[in-house]
Amino acid sequence: MRDHTDTEPGTPRLTKWLDGRLTRLGVTGVFARDCLLATALTVLTFVLLTALFWFVAPEDGVSFDPARAWLLVAICCAQAMLLCLRRVRPLLCLALIVGLQLPIIGISLPEATIRGVAPFVVAYTVGLSLPGRRALLAVGAAVVAESIGAAVVVTPDLLTAVAYVSASALTYASAAFVGGYVATYRRYVELVRVRADEAIQEQRTKVQAAIGAERSRMARELHDVAAHHLSGMVVQAAAVERLIDRDPEAAKAGVAWIRSQGKETLDNLRLVVGVLRGRPGHEGGDGAAPVPGLGMLDDLVRTAGDLTGPVEFVREGEQRDVSPIADVALYRIAQESLSNARQHAPGAPARVILRFEPRSVSLEVVNEPATARGVPAARTGGVGLVGMRERAQLIGATFTAGPTAAGGWSVTATLPTNGPATTRAKEEAPA
Repeated sequence: MRDHTDTEPGTPRLTKWLDGRLTRLGVTGVFARDCLLATALTVLTFVLLTALFWFVAPEDGVSFDPARAWLLVAICCAQAMLLCLRRVRPLLCLALIVGLQLPIIGISLPEATIRGVAPFVVAYTVGLSLPGRRALLAVGAAVVAESIGAAVVVTPDLLTAVAYVSASALTYASAAFVGGYVATYRRYVELVRVRADEAIQEQRTKVQAAIGAERSRMARELHDVAAHHLSGMVVQAAAVERLIDRDPEAAKAGVAWIRSQGKETLDNLRLVVGVLRGRPGHEGGDGAAPVPGLGMLDDLVRTAGDLTGPVEFVREGEQRDVSPIADVALYRIAQESLSNARQHAPGAPARVILRFEPRSVSLEVVNEPATARGVPAARTGGVGLVGMRERAQLIGATFTAGPTAAGGWSVTATLPTNGPATTRAKEEAPA
């Protein structure tokens, strides 16, 4: 059974206002409110039938015996009081009201059809509270019961019986139809509200996902740029600190290198911000810095070699183009790998190998164990491997990282030439 309260979506403003007033008065339960309604309808039934029997009917030439009239008033008022059960037990309420309607038919005059407000209200409630098929069966049973009662209790006059059947069918069917329409409208309003809430929630989820993806992207880009340059500056600053007294000229050269690296870091950060905002070349500075890629590996290796130790660059196979996003991703993986080597194995030789094979392009960065004279760099948050793995997954490449047999470290990213990165560009290449 559906339990509709007066505050469901689609209810009129007057009903909502009345619900608020009843709530403030402490009348909150369905049964309590229906009892209040039944009391009001009982008073209304008493007033209307009293006016009918003693004022309206005599003017139309129809007179009721006082005892019969008071009995009809009492039965109709009893019907109204049964409306206390209209929502907690709608079928029982309908059966009891129909049962009381039969003596009303028998007591009433043949030329006067008496019907209180209770049959209308209970039929409306059945249409409102029950599923369509059950409501139809219940209303049909009520019409049949009244029709049989009219045929048995009243004179077997065909015209009178047809009149009773028509009145009964019209009463119950029309009221149940209105109740069913109200229930359908409420369900429709509720469905619209639920779908609107789902659409809002879905939009919020998409926005949060986009924000999270953008934050991850920014964190990855800023980490790649800042970690590479700043870790080198920290290492060089430590070396300059040791050379200030022993070799001032070398210390000055180191300071100059730190200054140039700082300027390059600022330029790269401006480029990152510009690309993240979708305006590469227009965010701060002059925007002349190119988007990094495999074509800039020579400069990357040269800078890393000048800073900490020998770095060898090996290119194998015939070079060919890859998609822009793969070009940037492989460069960032090489940059992060060299930055990690500088942090964890300062001074150790390293090797960058770029292989162009018939069905794949692979990048491998290998460094040997740390040397005793190296200057250890400051520890970082350890997000480099996560960022490299995410970049590899983004372009459809396999990624492996781990120690070598000699005690060093190896990072390898292999991109199939027929993989996602070469068949379609998933997104604009990040800086």
